Amino acid sequence: MLCGVVHGQALGQAAEVAYTFAMADAARKAASYDDVLSAPPHMVAEIVDGDLVLSPRPASRHAAAASALSDELGPPFKRGRGGPGGWLIVYEPEMHLASDVLVPDLAGWRRERLAVFPDAPFLTLAPDWVCEVLSPGSARFDRKKKMPLYARAFVPNAWLVDPIERTLEVFRLADGRWSLVATFSDNERVRAEPFDAIELDLALLWADVEPMATK
Repeated sequence: MLCGVVHGQALGQAAEVAYTFAMADAARKAASYDDVLSAPPHMVAEIVDGDLVLSPRPASRHAAAASALSDELGPPFKRGRGGPGGWLIVYEPEMHLASDVLVPDLAGWRRERLAVFPDAPFLTLAPDWVCEVLSPGSARFDRKKKMPLYARAFVPNAWLVDPIERTLEVFRLADGRWSLVATFSDNERVRAEPFDAIELDLALLWADVEPMATK
């Protein structure tokens, strides 16, 4: 997610539009939750280190990968069908972590920490796992801005999925810093913590979108 509008494609294509930093005023007044509530309904609004960040809804390749991953993890870990259960996993939750408002593509909580989701507009309990699905406009922002905030909130596990490069990066928090545990790619069948109780077929994450055109 770079500042300003960086990418845009014709209607009908998977447009990649960079995230926009919306300053509260010229003096860089810290954004408030009122700014989030006032954001355009077609945008995802977050507060990152005091800045209001507006992002477009995911393009098809991004959304398909996130949905497929949720489909694969949900039955064995959320429902206990073909796996150990014990997790709550949700798509695009709004999380208030200290002064930051973050919306990961996917997040999961172990049920011993969060048995059911509260009837509330947002969550304040840091998750046990987050996943960001990268796009050309968001990759730098996710890596350089959001990942450190997840570490600061002591989220123990994180995944970065790149549906264009077709990679999965698996991170573990160690001494307050992210350690890259493994990188998987293409159509590998993998066991990736904290969901290594099952084998994940990465090919399923890229299967529902037509192949990218080659030059």
